[in-house]
Amino acid sequence: MPYLDRLNRVCGFLDIEEKENSCRFQRRYFILDTQGNVLLWYMDNPQNLASGASFVGSLRLTYISKVSEATAKQKPKTEFCFVINAVSRRYFLQANDAVDMRDWVDALNKASKITVPKSCPVPPKSNAGAVISVTQEGRKQQAYKTEIIGGVVVHTPIQNESEETEGKEKKGNKPGVLRCGFCVKQGNMRKSWKRRFFTLDDNAVSYYKTETDKEPLRGILLRDIQKVHECLVKSGDLLFRDNLFEIITNSRTFYIQEAAMCYHNSNDILFLPLGEQLTEASASDQMGSGGRERDRLQARAL
Repeated sequence: MPYLDRLNRVCGFLDIEEKENSCRFQRRYFILDTQGNVLLWYMDNPQNLASGASFVGSLRLTYISKVSEATAKQKPKTEFCFVINAVSRRYFLQANDAVDMRDWVDALNKASKITVPKSCPVPPKSNAGAVISVTQEGRKQQAYKTEIIGGVVVHTPIQNESEETEGKEKKGNKPGVLRCGFCVKQGNMRKSWKRRFFTLDDNAVSYYKTETDKEPLRGILLRDIQKVHECLVKSGDLLFRDNLFEIITNSRTFYIQEAAMCYHNSNDILFLPLGEQLTEASASDQMGSGGRERDRLQARAL
């Protein structure tokens, strides 16, 4: 059965099919390192290996979409078998018994599940002199804070009060910006999930790599949006995503996992879901374009 080591990591022995569809399982020692955002496996317990011995396999937790018990069709002759569905392939593993299998499945699903915080507390004021230093050439060095949020490694620049205010003026308080805040979105080609900073204005919803970027990675015009709604029917890698909604356009469906949006012009305490705001904005944009079309037809009739 899996156990917790001194570093609070889930550890234990499992048999793994290292080459997919080979039906050959090898005994390996697994370590689920949530702090390092990775699942590692070794030839044996590292304490029994030579000093400096490395792992023989690894899988980043952000690449895992689902962990479940293997069906009889997938592995008919393998007892207590479960499968890890990742971006590139499936990993089949065999536990010692049914309890061992359930414990590993629950631990892996919990570690790989992406969640978005429901609230956006105001960060405490920092001492700018303590985090930003000046080099001999006179250039400023930017300090960063590294966090793991829902399995996503996030590097956030630490700003002083004046820079933080300037950033809010650029995006949160910019005229026309209705909502802005961080969400997690699914990629188009590679179905990985990444944290992005979203803004919504009268014309488009845009997302940036960081809050301080000046140019967005992409903008979605409101007139191109056909529908925005909560994603209730989920399967595959969408199954364990909370607060998930869809933005449906002619060319693509965007899957976005959201938290409450933190800025509403100059009022920072109004929290409304981005999905609801997009629905209202796109609906009004479509009504506006429909009204303009009716006016043109009436003018031509006259």
